[in-house]
Amino acid sequence: MAKPKGSLGQLEELALQLAMLQKTLKPELRKPCNIVFCADHGIVEEHISQSPKEITYQVVYNMLNGGAGISFLCRQHQVDLKLVDVGVDYDFQAISGLKHRKIRRGTRNYLYEAAMTESELEEAIKIGEDCVSEVYEVGCNVISFGEMGITNTASSAILMSLICDLPLRDCVGRGSGLDDDGLEHRYQVLLKAIDGYQGSRNPEAVLAYFGGYEMVAAIGAMLRAAELGILILIDGFIMTVCLLLASRFNPTIMQYVIFSHQSDEAGHKHLLAYLKAKPLLSLGLRLGEGSGAICAYPLLCSAAMMMNEMASFEEAKLRKYFD
Repeated sequence: MAKPKGSLGQLEELALQLAMLQKTLKPELRKPCNIVFCADHGIVEEHISQSPKEITYQVVYNMLNGGAGISFLCRQHQVDLKLVDVGVDYDFQAISGLKHRKIRRGTRNYLYEAAMTESELEEAIKIGEDCVSEVYEVGCNVISFGEMGITNTASSAILMSLICDLPLRDCVGRGSGLDDDGLEHRYQVLLKAIDGYQGSRNPEAVLAYFGGYEMVAAIGAMLRAAELGILILIDGFIMTVCLLLASRFNPTIMQYVIFSHQSDEAGHKHLLAYLKAKPLLSLGLRLGEGSGAICAYPLLCSAAMMMNEMASFEEAKLRKYFD
């Protein structure tokens, strides 16, 4: 290409990853899609979030009506937005634009018992797989995932701590905006939940005890995307934790992944360091919903266009001045 070596920085790294993944020097991005999985968590009853539980279903309605953060971002970048109810504690009735795959009206409270049964875990995995298979069949080859579920940053913190063997204090953040007292209360509740857990430390057991249906569905979706060779844009803290779990089930998934941005949630920088990941953006986002992934998507488009449209030295009639 008619440019100094390395002069397009991370765009060149992205282009290389795209070309290798698609096994072509002319990579394409087709029918990008962002799937948002939605569910409630039983641990919300312990008042560890600034947001009340009903915010989950209210935000789902806002996304359906096109007024959420992820809504305008998907419109701006022409990304198909799909919403899936896997466990919201609300009856949406029949409503256009929402896929109804509710397992249960929220998980159980993991301070006292497992969040979900083994069969519910398997069902959530299958829901995620099915959603990806559907968009793949209509031509999607680049995908991102988001979530909506009050207190899922808390579940993510526990999963990160247990799987990575990191101090819980380093993993727990403010979620939707807890003050110092609220943050300390959250930490103490989560610490008590971990202390009361008597199960195995293997990923499947930990996920069933502390996870959310929307998180497990996202893990199933990621695993299916990698199986189909779809490029995966990873959003912030919660989706990075989901990727961490997915990588325990299939380590090769990492070659299909691009880290979009570093979230403002406290544990995310530690998790990215643990994974040796270099995110494309650091915008201070902590919205979730896949917002960081969609903000980074134009950079992926630039990398693909570089491979398809940039002239060589010969084509540009430039003298190549290096070997």
